[in-house]
Parts: sequence; C-alpha cells; structure tokens
Amino acid sequence: MSRIGNKPVQIPAGVEVAVNGTHVAVKGPKGNLEHTFYEKLTISVADGVLTVSRPDDDRETRAQHGLCRALIANMVEGVSEGYTKALELAGVGYRVALKGTALDLSLGYSHPVVYEAPEGITFEVPDNTHINVKGIDKQQVGQVAAEIRAKRPPEPYKGKGIHYVGEHIRRKLGKAAK
Repeated sequence: MSRIGNKPVQIPAGVEVAVNGTHVAVKGPKGNLEHTFYEKLTISVADGVLTVSRPDDDRETRAQHGLCRALIANMVEGVSEGYTKALELAGVGYRVALKGTALDLSLGYSHPVVYEAPEGITFEVPDNTHINVKGIDKQQVGQVAAEIRAKRPPEPYKGKGIHYVGEHIRRKLGKAAK
C-alpha cells in the first residue's frame, strides 16, 4: 500500500466522517454529504485523520487516488465552512433581485430571466449588481454559478454581461477610426 504524493485529510472538530468500504459520509454543522469512490482504493479514519491508500501504481489507480483525496477534502471543507462564488453584472440596465429563493435577472432581453435555486444552494444579493452563490457542495456551487453566468456571458467589446468577481475580461479594440 502506497500513499505517495497525497497528504492525509485533517478532520476538524465538529465534523464526523463515516467510512463503509469506499462509501464516505461526512456530517458537519452546515449539512451532510456522501459519495462512493473507486473500488480499488482503501479509505481509513484514525485519530481525526482520513487516509486514502492505493494497492498499486497503475495510471488509473493513481489518478483515482488523487481525485478521491481531493473530493473528500472538499466534502470536509464544505460541511464545516461552505463554499461561495461571487458574480457581478456589468452593463447599463443589468440588475438582479432576489424573489423568494429565485433570482430575477434583467439582462437586456425583452423579458426578465428567472433562475430558481436548486436544493442545497442559497443566493445572496448584497446590491442590484452582485450575486453570491452559497452551498456545501463545491461542484454544485460552481455549476450553478456557471449556469447563471451563461445567461449573459461577458462580451469582449464593451465588457457587458455577467462575470465572476475578479475575473479578467479580455477586451478587443473594435473598429479603428480612420
């Protein structure tokens, strides 16, 4: 059994991890997550440290080993602290409002765009041009943020659209005046 290149996962106080073969259930103050991993891996918990081991050094086993370790670390962090993605609307007349659990987006179309929050995701709207997507599942938070961004991706000429906070939009010059 080797464990080359992967650090064990430290389990913080208040988080419980239950391992049944390759099925891992993580319970914390923010919620519960569970996942079943690659059958060749060995997952064990001892003294607040979760360790993932692999039986051989095959290419697929090595790849699954690193993936499993990263996903478990994300699950532990998600149930203890949670994840947030911040989006920003740029453009004249572009705004967002929170109506119940749904986002009401005005994006320059002839109609408002309504985006319902899936289960496990909450939205915060600090002002009418910013959206915070929050949840315990890192993949789901990123997917929802990407779906909202896809409603009006930033365009390269004026920079209008929905973009992640801190994202650099590569701008084009447009036509040159003669």
